This record gives sequence, structure tokens and C-alpha cells, in this order.
Amino acid sequence: MGGAVIDEGPTGIKAPDGGWGWAILWGCFVITGFSYAFPKAVSVFFKELMREFGIGYSDTAWISSILLAMLYGTGPLCSVCVNRFGCRPVMLAGGLLASLGMVSASFCGSIIQLYLTTGVLTGLGLALNFQPSLIMLNRYFNKRRPMANGLAAAGSPVFLCALSPLGQVLQDHYGWRGGFLILGGLLLNCCVCAALMRPLEAPRQSLGSGPAPQRPPRRLLDLSVFRDRGFVIYALAASIMVLGLFVPPVFVVSYAKDLGVPDTKAAFLLTILGFIDIFARPTAGFITGLKKVRPYSVYLFSFAMFFNGFTDLTGSTASDYGGLVVFCIFFGISYGMVGALQFEVLMAIVGTQKFSSAIGLVLLLEAIAVLIGPPSGGKLLDATHVYQYVFILAGAEVLASSLVLVLGNFFCIRKRPETATEEECHKPPEDVKVDSREVEQFLKTEPEKNGEVVHTPETSV
Repeated sequence: MGGAVIDEGPTGIKAPDGGWGWAILWGCFVITGFSYAFPKAVSVFFKELMREFGIGYSDTAWISSILLAMLYGTGPLCSVCVNRFGCRPVMLAGGLLASLGMVSASFCGSIIQLYLTTGVLTGLGLALNFQPSLIMLNRYFNKRRPMANGLAAAGSPVFLCALSPLGQVLQDHYGWRGGFLILGGLLLNCCVCAALMRPLEAPRQSLGSGPAPQRPPRRLLDLSVFRDRGFVIYALAASIMVLGLFVPPVFVVSYAKDLGVPDTKAAFLLTILGFIDIFARPTAGFITGLKKVRPYSVYLFSFAMFFNGFTDLTGSTASDYGGLVVFCIFFGISYGMVGALQFEVLMAIVGTQKFSSAIGLVLLLEAIAVLIGPPSGGKLLDATHVYQYVFILAGAEVLASSLVLVLGNFFCIRKRPETATEEECHKPPEDVKVDSREVEQFLKTEPEKNGEVVHTPETSV
């Protein structure tokens, strides 16, 4: 998987479902944790940045927004880089970029410079790590892939619970500049994870086995995935889902404060949500990996989205702190199920060969939704000053995505044209009797010499 060849992936190579795959899983766990938790952990430093640069909260919030936009919006670029250079080199470069962004941010003198360093550089570096790690996980696991996806997705809540308190400690002891510098050093662990991404190698052939089969040429960004109805339905459903998926965690603390809950207890709601999420993701992965459940993973994913949307709708009726605690528990379960299943279902739909391009295109579509969802909830809140309406809007969007996925899968994919199967087309009629002497004469007269069948234009592709 060098830098001069296109990364074709493990064509004809069976996924080991273990072995070095466990090291790949650990690396993916760490990368997922950094990618999803880092934009939220950086928010710990916002008050210090507001005080130093004399800016408002909306100005500092753009740092997290740019981080997320780079993580999602550079999906096609990551696909091209992976297909051109391979997963390991791209991840090594991404780890260096992510670290360089945070180290450079510690020397910044304006908020614009922070946008370019923490937002663009670090966001691009995390994106160049996140997508290739999922691609490698897909290549090393097949039978155990749902479990592997669930365990890797658990990195997000685990790192969120760890990085947020760590950021607060670093700010108290070293200020925001020292904290950014140390976090930049921590991001160099992405390079360590990149070194674990050993490409799969085809088994060596014996001398008499002949030349290895040539791989067909592959595009750097395979847009043919849009011809797959399953992918189109998934991409549409995922884009609608993201419009409302991230809205409740953004507003639940403010919702609690609006009900008169003290700040400490209100912030503890996110801790409850993250703690439940840690166990929900691996559990969802294990359940999806069961033989009787895995064929219906698409429907399980749609149920997870429906559960999440229904939780948002019921959460809008909470009138005290206890009601919000119950909401966070159920939201953590449904949110964890969605996080564990979203990429597993995409892998099952498009397969290994097209996954690197498919995930990049899906992340690009989700990036647009990420930039629309939370701001639209904020505008609705500014217009109505009623948090219930925000939760109802988010729940309706997620519910709509679940219906798009399940109905699209049922009517457009599950029902195939009623044509004869390949076995039926090639099955000889039962009433036709074949004479053994005719078969012997046929074998003698047909051009089959030295074990090589001479193909006619009608049989050659």
C-alpha cells in the first residue's frame, strides 16, 4: 500500500476477523474518540478565549463548527487520498496535521488565526484519520464486523468523558495556550494508530499456480455508488437524520437551566448521556452481529432512528430535572445504537470495494446537514423562546429519516423484479434425456486441448 499505487483494497483476500484486526480495532477506537470528542472538548476553553480576544460566544463556537465541517465535508477528499496513497500514509499525514494545528493555535494572536489552525488544520487532520480507520476496520472484519463497529464507536463517549475534564484541568494549570499545546502533543497518538494500520497482503502463490489475476482499474472517487438504490436511500435518510440528531445534546443543558436547575446539575445531564452511550454502542454491535439479527441490520438501524426521534418527542414534555434525567438515559441508549449501526449498515450496503468512496460522499452530505441542524434549532428557539419546540423539530426530523430508510428499503430494494433466477435459467428441462454416446462424441469433437477451453465470441466477455 505504497504511495505510488492506487489502494485497491483486499481483493480476493478473506478478512481475518481477529489477529492483527484487534490492533486495528484499538486504533479505530482511539481515532473515533479523538474525532468526535475533540470538537466538544475544545469548548471548555471558550470562556478563556472570549476573555482574551474580547469576542462573543457565537464567535468562539465557530471553532467547533469548523472542526465538524472539516471532519464531515472533506469526505470525498479523504476518499481520493485513500484510494491514491493508501490508508496508513494518509493517516500519518493526518496525525501530523492535527497535532500541528493545535500546537500552532497555542501561538495565535486572533480568533481568525484560531479558525485556520484549530478549525481547518486540526479538523482536516482528524478527517484524514477518521475515514481511513473505518475503511481498515471494514477490511479486517467481516463476520465480527458489527461487534467491531460497536466497540470502535464506543471511543466517542469514552474520550468525551476523559477529554472534557482534562481540558478543564489543563486550562486551570497552564491556561488555554498551554492546554492547546499539550492537546496537540496528545494528537500525535493518531500517528501511532496510523502505524498500526498494516495493509492486508494476498497469500503467496506457488510456482505452478500461474500469474496472479490482474485487478481492474479503479477510480479515485467512485461515483457509481449513486447507481445503487440502497446507497441513495441510505444517504438521503442519513442526511435527514443528522438534521436533528445532534440538536438535543446541544440544548439539553440550557433546557434544564431554563427550568431552574442549578448549573452543576444541568451539566451533569451530559455525563449521564455519555455514560449510557458508552455501554449502548458495544451492546448494539453485539446484538447486530448475531446470525439471526444481522440480515435485518437495516431495519434495526431504522428502529434505532425511530427510537431516537420518539425519545426527542417525549423529552419535549419534561417539566422537571427528573424528567430530563429519564430523557438523557433513553436518548443515550438510542444515540448509542445509531452510532454503532450507521457505518455498519453502509458497509453492508455498498461492500468493501466501494466503501472508501461511499463513506466520503455520505460524510459530505451529512456535513451540509450538520451546518443546518443546530443553527435552525437555535433560530427556532430565538423566535419562540420555547425549548419544547426545538425538541419536537429534532424528533420529527429523525422520525422522518427512519421512515425514509425502512420504506425505501422495503419497497425499492427488498422487492426484486419477478424474473427467473440464474439457476432456473440454466437448469435443463427435466423431460430431455441425454445419451452418453452423444456426450462422448461431443467431448471428442469440441476444441478442448491441453486443459484450455477455446472461447468463442459468444462466450467471451
